[in-house]
Amino acid sequence: MAAAPTDFCTDGAVVIGGGPAGLMAAEVLAARGIAVDVYDAMPSAGRKFLMAGKSGMNLTHAEPAAAFRQRYGARADRIAPLLDAFDAEALRAWVHALGIDTFVGSSGRVFPTDMKAAPLLRAWLHRLRERGVRFHMRHRWQGFAEPDAGRHGLRFATREGEHVVSARAVVLALGGGSWARLGSDGAWLPILAAHGVEVAPLRPANCGFDIAWSEVFRARHAGEPVKSVALAVTGPDGTRHVRQGEFVVSQTGIEGSLVYALSAPIRDLIDVHGHATITLDLAPGRSAENVAAAIGKPRGSRSVSSHLQSCLGITGVKAGLLREALSKDAMHDAAALAAAIKALPLRLVRARPLDEVISSAGGVRFEAMDDQLMLKPMPGVFCAGEMLDWEAPTGGYLLTACFASGRVAGAGAATYLGHGVRP
Repeated sequence: MAAAPTDFCTDGAVVIGGGPAGLMAAEVLAARGIAVDVYDAMPSAGRKFLMAGKSGMNLTHAEPAAAFRQRYGARADRIAPLLDAFDAEALRAWVHALGIDTFVGSSGRVFPTDMKAAPLLRAWLHRLRERGVRFHMRHRWQGFAEPDAGRHGLRFATREGEHVVSARAVVLALGGGSWARLGSDGAWLPILAAHGVEVAPLRPANCGFDIAWSEVFRARHAGEPVKSVALAVTGPDGTRHVRQGEFVVSQTGIEGSLVYALSAPIRDLIDVHGHATITLDLAPGRSAENVAAAIGKPRGSRSVSSHLQSCLGITGVKAGLLREALSKDAMHDAAALAAAIKALPLRLVRARPLDEVISSAGGVRFEAMDDQLMLKPMPGVFCAGEMLDWEAPTGGYLLTACFASGRVAGAGAATYLGHGVRP
C-alpha cells in the first residue's frame, strides 16, 4: 500500500498536546526562533488545565525543595533534574511574567490571586501566538506515518479526513489516561509500545476507592465529609503511611484529599492482594489511653451513641462508621470500641475507574528516554507531562512536574534541531 501523501512538512518542531507540558515545550522552542506547530484533539487548548482550575487553580506548592521533591515517591530521583530546570519558584516567576499575581495559601499551596485558570491560559496563548506558534485544533494523533526525508511522519484524524505531517523534531505531550473527554485517553500507549518504547500500564492515581457499604450506611451518610481523622496504611513494601485530614463518604466508597494523598500504596496493595485494609483514627487528638478511659466511664442508661457523643464528641458519620464496621456486641464492649476508635479497619476492594480519577500513574518509562526526555528508540521524538511514568499527590505537584518536563523536552528538541540551549 502506498504511503499517504504529506500534507505539511516542517524543518521546525511539532508539539502534540495542548496542555501545560505541550504549551511549555512550544514556548521554549519558539523562544529559540524555531517554527512550532501545536496539534490537539480538542476544539481548544488547555481543556484539562481549565477543568482542574474550576475549584481554584493550584499551580504549585511553597514547601522547601527537599520535601517538595520527595512528593514524587519512587520517581523522585527522575523528577529532580526536571525541577532543577524549572522548580516551584521559577514557575511562580513565570506566572508573574504573564501578568498574573500569585499568593501562598495557609496550606502552602500556591494560587493565582483570582483563583482562576482561564486568565492565565488566555495570557499564555496570546504570548505564544505573538511568538509565532501555530495551533491546529481538532487534530487527533493516530500514530506515525512513513518517514519523509529524515523527518518523522505523523498521522492525524480531522473532520476533513486523515492529514499527514512531517517534522524533524516532535514533542509528545498527550496526557495520561484520566478524563478522556478532555483529551487524555491513553490511546498513545500501544502506539509507542509498538515502536519499541518501554511503557508501564496506566493505573489510577489520586483516586477514590470502593467499599461494600451497607444500604443503611450509604443512604444515611453518602456525601458527608469525615473530618479530623488520621488514615493509616501499610504498603506492599512494609512501609507504614499515616496522614491526617479529611475525606468524603461516597455512594461507592471513599474519596477526597486524605484518600488521594495515600492512593498509591492503597492501589498497590489492591494490585497485590485484591483488596486493601486501611485504619482510621477517629480521635487523632487523643491518646489510646485517653480514649479508653473516656469510653470506660459508666454510661448508665445512656445509649452507646449518646455515650460516644458526650465522652468524645463522636457523632454523625463517625458514629456511623463505627456501627458499620463493628458488630453489635463489639459496640457494647468498651475495650473493643475504644480500640476501634483509634484504629477502625476499612476494607477497600478496588480503585475507581481510570477515566474518572484526577491523574494516572504509568506511561513512558524514564529508562526509555535520555536526560532530555528524547525516546532512545526514536531519535527526535520527545515526551513530556503526565504521559511519563510518574505520579504525585495533589497540591500543585502534578502541574509543576508537567510544566518542568515540558520545558526540558522543549529544550531537548531545540538542541536536537541545532539550537543548543539549556531549559
